Amino acid sequence: MLATRALLARSVWKGPHIVPLPLVRPKPGERLTPIKTQARAATILPNFVGLKFQVHNGKVYNDVTITEDMVGHKLGEFSP
Repeated sequence: MLATRALLARSVWKGPHIVPLPLVRPKPGERLTPIKTQARAATILPNFVGLKFQVHNGKVYNDVTITEDMVGHKLGEFSP
């Protein structure tokens, strides 16, 4: 699936489904705890690259590290 199709699956005037998540960039040498979320329908934005999320699959939270290839897809696609 192309990234543009994933973004255009929703009406243009509504925009992509984005959940406001607390995005705090760690300082060099500091470890950041993963962000827990149940928002599987949230669109992955370019500023999420390099962050770790724990996405709920209905039973447990699965670790997902965001890479550049994932931009434009949904968080739930990477949590089996």
